[in-house]
Amino acid sequence: MLALPAAAPAATILVYGDSLSAGYGLPQEQGWVSLLAQRLRAEKFDYRVVNASISGETTSGGRARIGGVLKNHRPELVIIELGANDGLRGTSLAVMRTNLEAIVDDCLSAKAAVLLVGIRLPPNFGMDFTSKFQQVFTDVARSRKLRPVPFILDGFGAKRELFQADNIHPTAAAQPLMLEIVWKELKPLLKRQ
Repeated sequence: MLALPAAAPAATILVYGDSLSAGYGLPQEQGWVSLLAQRLRAEKFDYRVVNASISGETTSGGRARIGGVLKNHRPELVIIELGANDGLRGTSLAVMRTNLEAIVDDCLSAKAAVLLVGIRLPPNFGMDFTSKFQQVFTDVARSRKLRPVPFILDGFGAKRELFQADNIHPTAAAQPLMLEIVWKELKPLLKRQ
């Protein structure tokens, strides 16, 4: 009797973020992460997508739990989308940068490729702070030689009709736009299984 080798399990893409990736206020299937899983299937990429995003998550919270999440899911690729809540709470930029670097380093040590998603703050936080905040993502990506996504809301962040009543969280109509922004930088990292 000839035994056929078992199919290798699909590699895992881990999305590690906050409410922007958790799909706050939306049915799960409408969020950009669910749309990513659909896109991967449609384009014949054999990946399983795990969304470990938590609404309200900060880089400190993300740093505290990354070890366990990496151990549980053993991802081949991690999309990190954290920092918005740090900015909104006025967290020290040095602390935020240290946390992001530690999360990235843990992912790299676990042999996972990393895509770092940038966040920008509204101008009412002041030009100096918003500029320095944005620079943290650029600096972390550069120092760790990562492929960055400059801004997950790029091109529509000022369009109020694409945001829920809180003016912070994108609507279902914005989710495909978010996916396209991430996909542009993600696709070159993908491998046909």
